[in-house]
Amino acid sequence: MPDPWRPAPGPVVCVGETMAALAPDPPSPLLDAAHLRLSVAGAESNVAMYLADHGIPVAWLSALGDDPLGHRVRATVAAAGVDVSQVRTDPHRPTGLLVKDPAPDGTRVHYYRRGSAASALGPEALDGPPVRTASLVHLTGITPALSASCRQLVTRALADEPGARPYAVSFDVNHRAALWPDGSAPAVLRELADRADIVFVGLDEAQALWGERLTSADVRALLPRPHILVVKDGANDATAFTGEGVHTVPTPRVTVVEAVGAGDAFAAGFLAGLLRGTTTTRALRLGHLTAASALRVTGDHGPLPDPQEMEALLALSVREWAEQGR
Repeated sequence: MPDPWRPAPGPVVCVGETMAALAPDPPSPLLDAAHLRLSVAGAESNVAMYLADHGIPVAWLSALGDDPLGHRVRATVAAAGVDVSQVRTDPHRPTGLLVKDPAPDGTRVHYYRRGSAASALGPEALDGPPVRTASLVHLTGITPALSASCRQLVTRALADEPGARPYAVSFDVNHRAALWPDGSAPAVLRELADRADIVFVGLDEAQALWGERLTSADVRALLPRPHILVVKDGANDATAFTGEGVHTVPTPRVTVVEAVGAGDAFAAGFLAGLLRGTTTTRALRLGHLTAASALRVTGDHGPLPDPQEMEALLALSVREWAEQGR
């Protein structure tokens, strides 16, 4: 059996938009809320902050408006230990904004991001020093939906075949239906994902995009080229398809406060495991544990377990892991 494929050790660059976020505090339907809490939210910066929590050198590459919300976003991401030195300030475009609307059946999110600073990002963003020295570039399917220039950025990052690029690319499908009113998402996201080295996709979003009866194995058949494909089946399990074979790790039980951000946290934990050269199963466990940190808080970024607790959980036997919280 050949050695499993892993991205080369080194810094990570996460590319994409981060917005200011408003949410009712305490959580309640927006219509009835008396107070709103200001935070920040962005899939790629979420991944960057959790990678920093895991001790992985990481930079976030984006653009923000020259406004108080943009300054707040930059300071928050930087405070988590992420390099923000290459984030551009746009004096002519605003920072994007989202507003969360919690409800008993889930949280709806309202976006106010059209014409934002980050929507003007283009392929030239890849020419800067963070990308030239990166071992891994992390992208999501949100970015190509923001504008034509953003789609060109992602397309260029994935232009070469895996192995021919100077960096590996991880791609979280992260389908946001509201951002794809023309119905092009299934074809575009499948094409982009199949050019990445590592892909993350939820089974439910794969079914919404490519067929409601799809199994995890069917998703692999649709995306055969990535070195690693991770299919997340919500509260059930996560399965990684690799050159070594198929690896499935059950999702540990956790009391969910809010689900927003958990997928980003999972990706960061899994990537941290890969960059440390750990086994695929251990990387999946680290993804689950990191996702649980996001599920337990109202914001997108929650605290990790302390290192000793984390190590004890990662070292559980298969049976002990499967029995957690059940």
